[in-house]
Amino acid sequence: MPLFLDTSSPNFDAEFDNFLHLKRDTDVQVDAVVADILADVQTRGDAAVIDLTAKFDGMDLTPETLAFTKAEIDAAIETVPAAERAALELAADRIRAYHEKQLPEDAWWQDDSGAQLGWRWSAVEAAGLYVPGGLASYPSSVLMNAIPASVAGVENLVICAPTPKGAVNPLVLLAARLSGVETVYRIGGAQAVGAMAYGTQTIGKVDKITGPGNAFVAAAKRRVFGTVGIDMIAGPSEILVIADKDNNPDWIAMDLLSQAEHDESAQSILITDNADFARAVAASVEKALETLERREIAAKSWADYGAVIVTSDLDQAAKLSDRIAPEHLELCVADAADYSRKIRHAGAIFIGAWTPEAIGDYVGGPNHVLPTSRSARFSSGLSVLDFMKRTTLAQMTPAALRAIGPAAETLAISESLQAHGLSVRARLDQMNEDDNG
Repeated sequence: MPLFLDTSSPNFDAEFDNFLHLKRDTDVQVDAVVADILADVQTRGDAAVIDLTAKFDGMDLTPETLAFTKAEIDAAIETVPAAERAALELAADRIRAYHEKQLPEDAWWQDDSGAQLGWRWSAVEAAGLYVPGGLASYPSSVLMNAIPASVAGVENLVICAPTPKGAVNPLVLLAARLSGVETVYRIGGAQAVGAMAYGTQTIGKVDKITGPGNAFVAAAKRRVFGTVGIDMIAGPSEILVIADKDNNPDWIAMDLLSQAEHDESAQSILITDNADFARAVAASVEKALETLERREIAAKSWADYGAVIVTSDLDQAAKLSDRIAPEHLELCVADAADYSRKIRHAGAIFIGAWTPEAIGDYVGGPNHVLPTSRSARFSSGLSVLDFMKRTTLAQMTPAALRAIGPAAETLAISESLQAHGLSVRARLDQMNEDDNG
């Protein structure tokens, strides 16, 4: 059974604090293994990637077969059923349209001193997108990572998607094609992250790596950060539903299970101001678990990490939600749009009972790569801006330098940085000589 909490309980604060700090990350000690893998890839390049792919994925590759050929991609795409292709195309169109709205604008203006100031946005040159592979891989993750990069203007996009024992998901290759990515390497794990970060004889070095993965992939991304940029270190998935009594308990139960079925370490939380409704949802979850295909995974997630919290009112629910800072937040309450303004910390908000989180995973438009483990307090989901960088611009005229230069010289002297001050003073003195000449 999940954890049941009630804010009216005298022990609630302590129990809620313990719940907030519940550790859900895997306990597998992987960092030392990952360090060795990355060092091997950095030293031996293709040979290391090929050896490690044979060891972990049972695939015998050569430098020439590390990537799918165009013919292989074409053949795989031909096997995709028409309905699935149409659904993926709809998702791609909606995701692209949403992310095109995120493109930032350059700026250039003159301030009161006469100085010209501004900024200019540009895309990173190369990005590597990691996609968990095999038949259980997620083509939606390809779209969510590759389309923002493509919209941003990244010129060189590659995907690493392992194919354990040759298992290929044709939808992943179709998603790559729809996203404008033609180079897909059939490698995975920490070795794929290392190959993209350091480059090999065959695989080019990228500037940024994004995409989900297991504990080994997450550890590898953490280790290569600084050599390349990364999106985030994502933990197990999570959903929080705030619901009043005027909801269908079966709907809310299935929303909770939509994340519980991801992973045994996933977390599903219900906060409601009605104890009877809380019990009804919990009963619906138990009933749904009897027939859910991934019931063993979902049941363990629900039992180990699930929670049902009863509050005195919905204002209190919003405050608790902000303390949790969930990855996904559903608001199934009256006037949900207005209520959403009470929320400060959430990766993504789904407004109203007709907006299940699952829509956001596939066809809503916003990105489904989101901050987990309370990191929504200080970070955002993946966007076009993750594949872009801002360069500031400044241009002084003689008059502008005369107006603000002395202040720069004064501050440089106060920091004992003589050359800084002299670089400004030399120009000011030259202007004085020109004026007096």
